[in-house]
Amino acid sequence: MQWEVVIGLENHVQLTTQSKIFSGSSIRFGAEPNTQASPVDLALPGVLPVLNRGAVERAIRFGLAVGAKIAPQSVFARKNYFYPDLPKGYQISQFEDPVVQGGTISFAYEKDGKLETKTVNLTRAHLEEDAGKSLHEDYAGMSGIDLNRAGTPLLEIVSEPEMRSAAEAVAYAKALHSLVMWLGVCDGNMQEGSFRCDVNVSVRPVGQKEFGTRCEIKNLNSFRFMEEAIHYEVRRQIELIEDGGKVIQATRLWDPDRKETRSMRTKEDAQDYRYFPDPDLPPLVIGQDWIDRVKAGMPELPGALRARFTGEYGLPEYDSLVLTSSKAMAGYYEAVVAKAGKENAKAAANWMMGDVSSTLNREGVDIGDAPVSAAQLALLLKRIADGTISNKAGKEVFAAMWEAKSDDENLADTVIDQKGLKQISDTGALEAIVDEVLAANAKSVEQYRAGKEAAINALIGQTMKASKGKANPAQVTELLKQKLAG
Repeated sequence: MQWEVVIGLENHVQLTTQSKIFSGSSIRFGAEPNTQASPVDLALPGVLPVLNRGAVERAIRFGLAVGAKIAPQSVFARKNYFYPDLPKGYQISQFEDPVVQGGTISFAYEKDGKLETKTVNLTRAHLEEDAGKSLHEDYAGMSGIDLNRAGTPLLEIVSEPEMRSAAEAVAYAKALHSLVMWLGVCDGNMQEGSFRCDVNVSVRPVGQKEFGTRCEIKNLNSFRFMEEAIHYEVRRQIELIEDGGKVIQATRLWDPDRKETRSMRTKEDAQDYRYFPDPDLPPLVIGQDWIDRVKAGMPELPGALRARFTGEYGLPEYDSLVLTSSKAMAGYYEAVVAKAGKENAKAAANWMMGDVSSTLNREGVDIGDAPVSAAQLALLLKRIADGTISNKAGKEVFAAMWEAKSDDENLADTVIDQKGLKQISDTGALEAIVDEVLAANAKSVEQYRAGKEAAINALIGQTMKASKGKANPAQVTELLKQKLAG
């Protein structure tokens, strides 16, 4: 039987406010346990929550970016469940009236060696508070509770179940991760729990309209783990069904050491949480004037920037997609073009997607921390464009610039001089070398003049060898053609 995979994601995005969603407690990461929990976070008797305006504005910003409806009035509810790190015995969240409704996320991913694009619809994005954290290590067989995270502001972003492979799901998650960082609503630090992924996975026979029974894999904190977990869970469900078993709706955890998902608990439905409006919080009212103020402060969005890169710089769609994968990458590219000139826009894109990206990946460095600045790369591109050095020599110069870690904007010129990489562009000097090569390679000359045009490649190679790689290849080719025609 042929199976179809159905995937939907729920992403918990920690918002970049300075304080918690309903109290003034700090959300700084790394503090000593239980030093950032106020009476509100601890749910002591008589305290009342007060909504953080900054959290609401970040939710509005996200909603505008994905083309969603911003609810003019939304309601906070109590989601009731017992867990040791939930001091109130309930979580303040949104259920029936979320602040962000609908919207879409578009992304590109590779399928069968080709670049595919896809748009996934969002169900909603709602504000809620995070729970605390249970600690199970180094406590002499006991567990500890750290309530520093309790009350941390989250935006939970829920997609429709429209993804059909692990590759699509990972590409969607990466696009969402990039967008929330682009907007400044989340720092995106997955290791610190700022961006967490819950993946709902089910399978169904190809052609069946009804969804299969889904299982939710909780708290995946890396894209690699997400991909591995989806692949495992899909295999597990298919094998279970084909062996005559039945998938039970459950929450599962990914074990990265054993490379498997394992059951955590049977999956609850909404009624199990006994949602009801929180009596301590009035409805959240968002007027158009508030939305307009947030909109006025929005950065240029990735889609608009891609269109501008394609129109203004003449870049192919693929280049524009890669260069707008992050705000930092796009900013670096525009800074290079501003210094190197629009005539070098395509060359700048090639270098960004080639040597720059491969070096960043190899060194494990973000573009914002690259030791070669945009101005330094721009000068290198100019020196390649004006024939001072060859593109091959440019790679050597770039590597040396990376190692130098210098602030000198003229670093490319310094390295070129130090390594003696300037191309020979003097016509007289080149003519002398070409004449020697023609005299020493009579057979290739004869073959070319007999109509075998490929023979000129051997002559070009010999000329470059004689010049120790310093001859300008374009000039060499032109000079050879002139002399061979004579």
